[in-house]
Amino acid sequence: MLAADLKAALKAKTTHTEPSAIRLHRAISWLARSEQEPNDPDARFIFLWIALNAAYAKQFGFERVERENLQSFIDTLVQADARGSLKQVVFSQFSGPIRVLIENKYIFDGFWKALRDHEASDRWQRNFTAANARAMQAVMTNQTGGVLSIVFDRLYVLRNQLVHGGATWNSQVNRQQISDGANILGTLVPLIIDLMIEHPELDFGEILYPVVASA
Repeated sequence: MLAADLKAALKAKTTHTEPSAIRLHRAISWLARSEQEPNDPDARFIFLWIALNAAYAKQFGFERVERENLQSFIDTLVQADARGSLKQVVFSQFSGPIRVLIENKYIFDGFWKALRDHEASDRWQRNFTAANARAMQAVMTNQTGGVLSIVFDRLYVLRNQLVHGGATWNSQVNRQQISDGANILGTLVPLIIDLMIEHPELDFGEILYPVVASA
């Protein structure tokens, strides 16, 4: 699903509130920008994450708040997804890459926290194993929201590595997770925008930066 198709669908759906229409217009614009980077997964991932941010952001604050907002956003969309598009992506199209992503300790926040704190215990490993067990349980019981929660939690760490300069552009040491992350986002973000367009009744709150007419 291309940005141009979503732009046309949004134009045809006239029942969105102004904040919702602006939110979607911005998200589609960044999705369109990501489509210009088929050979640069770092750039593609960053532009796709901006598109996702444009779609769900209500406030910026502590990382915990940001993750809670994203989780609430995903839960709302999963409930609205009557045709099961998100479920199909999770359990069919990207089941392999998602499993690899979940099992990658280098995009598990606890690993880096233990490293920064010089923690000698194996607590992060136990937490990592427990998180993976929860993910596998969610997979086995077809819990789309549960799987997506863990996927986006890992992608959020990847996003931090890129946006905060914690990775080298086009580095050879993290190609797999960048490539898989960009491909997963490249499918999920258009679906998320499409679901939002289809359901103007869903309230995602006021946009962070409304359009202000210049004096």
